Amino acid sequence: MRAKFVSLVLMAVLAAGCAGNQGGQPQAGDTRFVPGDGKMQVFDASERKPAPAVQGPTLDGGTASLAAHQGKVVVLNFWASWCGPCRAEAPVLREVAAQTKGAVEFIGIDFKDRKADAIAFERTEKTGYPHIFDQPGQVALAFQGTVPPAAIPSTLIIDKQGRIAARALGAVKYTDLMNAVTRIRDEQSAR
Repeated sequence: MRAKFVSLVLMAVLAAGCAGNQGGQPQAGDTRFVPGDGKMQVFDASERKPAPAVQGPTLDGGTASLAAHQGKVVVLNFWASWCGPCRAEAPVLREVAAQTKGAVEFIGIDFKDRKADAIAFERTEKTGYPHIFDQPGQVALAFQGTVPPAAIPSTLIIDKQGRIAARALGAVKYTDLMNAVTRIRDEQSAR
């Protein structure tokens, strides 16, 4: 019963965080969901925290994981078919993924959604990258204590060392995402 209550509260907060503007980004360890403005925050290499294990079943019946892309830059995008800003940013993500293919990997995290709706969304958007079906929200919860994806949509960029290098809360803009992905992709592999 408690788990169902927590899930309902989380869902309500996410729905509220799906639109709007925010004055400041939550800090690492802050687990509240907030509205986002889509601005990309890139973290200094010395301040980056390791990303947790990310894995799960994909919408197309396969599996996807962050570990499968070790040594590469990975963009994680948290979205849901019921989220208007998610629909608005889908073409941006598709375009940046296509332009950086081979050097950067993209994984979508479909959060708190009905599978049929998520599949229909992906069929329409044709993003060209896998999407983990995370109905219970376990992938987002795994980021607790690091840099949480505190809004829907949220985008996290994981560097080549497996650390959280950047975050955007809200729908990302093409130039912001491309600049951040390029900057992190071109970093020297200093540990």
